[in-house]
Amino acid sequence: MATLTKKRKDAVAKIEKDKLYSLKEASSLVKKLATTKFDSSVDLSVRLGVDPRKANQMVRGTVTLPHGVGKTVTVLALVTPDKEAEALAAGADYVGLDEYVAKIKGGWTDVDVIVTMPSVMGKVGALGRVLGPRGLMPNPKSGTVTMDVGKAVADVKGGKIDFKVDKYGIIHSSVGRVSFDADQIRENASEMLQTIIKLKPSSSKGIYVKSICVSGTMTPGIHIDPKDI
Repeated sequence: MATLTKKRKDAVAKIEKDKLYSLKEASSLVKKLATTKFDSSVDLSVRLGVDPRKANQMVRGTVTLPHGVGKTVTVLALVTPDKEAEALAAGADYVGLDEYVAKIKGGWTDVDVIVTMPSVMGKVGALGRVLGPRGLMPNPKSGTVTMDVGKAVADVKGGKIDFKVDKYGIIHSSVGRVSFDADQIRENASEMLQTIIKLKPSSSKGIYVKSICVSGTMTPGIHIDPKDI
């Protein structure tokens, strides 16, 4: 059995056992628990009362966090030549098509988000084996397959993120950094939670939001009272 480090013991001691915190309390406490030398991520985990194996209970969506995620998002725009200028003007880091398709086939995936157009999905779809496992495959539902390439790139650069429930019925997402002030963390988390609530499938019965937990990198989780949201 692993032995808890002194820092871990100190962090655990700051959390009241079995207490369900308010979102405001948790947003403040998660900053106090962080001990990493780097600006660690603040992550939100939401367990839902859905069965992801059923198509009509899949919860997936996008949200633009008010204060972004606190990191520079690298965007690749796989577009035809007539859309390259639009993508570059919106802030895309890499723009092109055939040359990047070839690079990706060779294993290159050094980007955070890929934006593309419906007309080139034939070429992009062939990259599913490489992009799929890394969560990089563009999808119309997330707004990353669109003719409005400039807006899609600008949205992603501005803090728009894609999320979906995993096979265990849990949504995991970053909602900021510990360098954010507590109000920024709270507002980002609130925006994420309200978006998830709005996406409740009509076929989902019983309790929808079963549990909520916020944590920093290498910190214990802080459980939030679902009734608080």
